[in-house]
Amino acid sequence: MEKRVMTGSKRRRGLVAASALLGGVLVLTACSDGSSADGSKNSQAAADKAAAEDASEAQIAIAPKNGATNASINKDAKVTVTKGTLSEVTMTTSAGAAVKGTLAADGKSWKPDGQLERSTTYKISATAKDSKGREAHENTSFTTVSPANSFIGNFTPEDGSTVGVGMPVSINFNKAITDKKAVQDAITVTSSSGQEVVGHWFNSQRLDLRPENYWQGGSTVTLKLALDGVEGAKGVFGVQQKTVTFKVGRNQVSTVDANTKTMTVTRDGKTVKTIPISAGSSANPTYNGQMVISEKFQETRMNGDTVGFGGEYDIKDVPHAMRLSTSGTFIHGNYWSGSGVFGSANTSHGCVGLQDAKGAGDANQPGAWFYNNSMVGDVVIVKNSPDRTITPDNGLNGWNMSWADWKADSAA
Repeated sequence: MEKRVMTGSKRRRGLVAASALLGGVLVLTACSDGSSADGSKNSQAAADKAAAEDASEAQIAIAPKNGATNASINKDAKVTVTKGTLSEVTMTTSAGAAVKGTLAADGKSWKPDGQLERSTTYKISATAKDSKGREAHENTSFTTVSPANSFIGNFTPEDGSTVGVGMPVSINFNKAITDKKAVQDAITVTSSSGQEVVGHWFNSQRLDLRPENYWQGGSTVTLKLALDGVEGAKGVFGVQQKTVTFKVGRNQVSTVDANTKTMTVTRDGKTVKTIPISAGSSANPTYNGQMVISEKFQETRMNGDTVGFGGEYDIKDVPHAMRLSTSGTFIHGNYWSGSGVFGSANTSHGCVGLQDAKGAGDANQPGAWFYNNSMVGDVVIVKNSPDRTITPDNGLNGWNMSWADWKADSAA
């Protein structure tokens, strides 16, 4: 009985030993798997290290950032690189049209050659190399500001023109401006004469700039529009980045006396000619005030229907016509009234008439002479007419406003 018990005890110990042995095997198997994982990690680390050693140090930056909207059409697009040089940059529209650009001599930057189009998506792809010749690549896509979200200013006078001493800088915006200060601060007008130039807002879309007195004859005036990216109204941005230069000619001011029916032309302070005229009739008198010639026409049609009259006249070939107001006041040649009215009667519908010949006419006729000796920007002053003074915003006629009132509506 005891032997059987002892035998049974040995058998149980054997089972325990076997179990322990099995456990040892399992533990050893688990240790073997761990050794394999460490090897994989080491291999990956080695691969990462090799990749890092092969990576280029060149760092490319492209503006605008990828996905940008309302990007500037003038100055936003640019590619730069640090710790390397650019080797290739391509820029295309979403339709695939290539955009020409210039790489800087040092290979550190690239930009497009000209102004971009509005409401257009562009793609830029850039490649650069570091000092070891390793390449880096970068790509981006952006969309420029749309016409609906941008504004422009149509300005006069034109770049490179020569104008009379009364010519203001007049800018008409194609959208209403609510942040007038931001817009006016981005516009500067300077003169070689050193005259102070101040802007005046006639309304939300028109800004005129002028000195207190007429421009100095012979001076040069520079207009700078730095409107690119300026928010003129909520969500509406400027797109113009432009410099305009014009010259001021001799100082010519002509004074029309509606009472004596004469016009005295002075140049640089000296009288050069006195011309008999016919101003507006008592029923349709000519405006008083300082008026600036804004347009010149060798010949034009004048139809009373276009300025509120009931068809009293329609003359298809009015010679030597020069506009003085938006509402239709001109100083022009007149061949149809007969020479007897000039200097003796006011017969027009508000214009100032000078004796002239039909067609090309005679250059010695007063109308032809005055046309040939006048330029856009010259001043014509009308006095002693029974009509009121012309409003400053009716044409380029801000000179009819006091300097204090002019400055009062400046947003600068």
